[in-house]
Amino acid sequence: MRILLVTRLYPLPDNPARGNFVADHVSLLRGLGHEVKVVNPLPRLFRYQESRRSTLEGVAKAPRRFVHEEIEVQVYKHLQLPNWPSITAWRVAAVKVELGDWQPEVVICHTLWPAAVLAKVLAEKYTVPLVGVVHGHDFSVALHNSLLSKRIEKIALSCDRLVVVSPVIEKFSAKVIPCHVAVGKEWLNPLRKWRGSWRNQSINLLFPADPRRPEKNHVLCLKTGAELEKRGWQVNLTVMKKQPRSIVWDRMSTSDICMITSTRESGPLVAREAIACGCPVAAVDVGDLSSWLPDVFAADPSALADGIESILRDGQQITLPERFSLQNVASEWNVLLESL
Repeated sequence: MRILLVTRLYPLPDNPARGNFVADHVSLLRGLGHEVKVVNPLPRLFRYQESRRSTLEGVAKAPRRFVHEEIEVQVYKHLQLPNWPSITAWRVAAVKVELGDWQPEVVICHTLWPAAVLAKVLAEKYTVPLVGVVHGHDFSVALHNSLLSKRIEKIALSCDRLVVVSPVIEKFSAKVIPCHVAVGKEWLNPLRKWRGSWRNQSINLLFPADPRRPEKNHVLCLKTGAELEKRGWQVNLTVMKKQPRSIVWDRMSTSDICMITSTRESGPLVAREAIACGCPVAAVDVGDLSSWLPDVFAADPSALADGIESILRDGQQITLPERFSLQNVASEWNVLLESL
């Protein structure tokens, strides 16, 4: 099947950490034998405007075309005015995508606003089905925004199939298909048991996110580290910014604890990757973590410090659910595409 994937999020030459979960989906689809082309609509920005949000890094100077993991990505810039969604939608819909003689048989759109505006235009142009995929923000944030709520709802209902990656954001009769765990084989390890001198040795904590993103709640991580130091621990904290995935997995393979302190997540995917790399996870109750992680902790420095100490003392026993495996996710997508 010829699949045109339209997405706002995709790794960029200057920001390889951006949208890796979408690139993983492209790899999955290609592994199923489908032919995939990627269209990446991005807002026009000056370099200084990237500082508004870390996920925008690399957008201002993104090349017109580039290759990521053997896939050619076509970048199309459009005007975006956050307080004027009607103008943003108009400019996105006006983007002229060049596919030559190649015609898709289905359009898949990752994230709805505003990429799905263009995806809908393309699906109608080629008279093919549109599959929308929501990773969180569209339903967790935009659906509650007075300027965007009606637009998001209209776009979601206009999709021929709607997919969400977690039950916690399930809406509009969407099908739940999680993101699969795509950790490379060389990084796969059984969960490690900490062995050291109690409260008299350094521990390596990993905060697997950019601390500049407010929803990741880096402050809680810092306060937890301070609480552990009060108890006698020597805490080494590593944060992840624009790092290639191999570097992130390296850190997961060597850290004692991976900390998840977010206030909003649909997964989170990094918790599964940490477990796959053999790194225990201490997390607050966010996203779908409580459905598969043995223990989640209150969003409080003392409670998290207690949780980290219990993991260090007793270890963590967990096997990732089969629903997160490549085979299971691929099967789910196969069934969905065949239903079209």
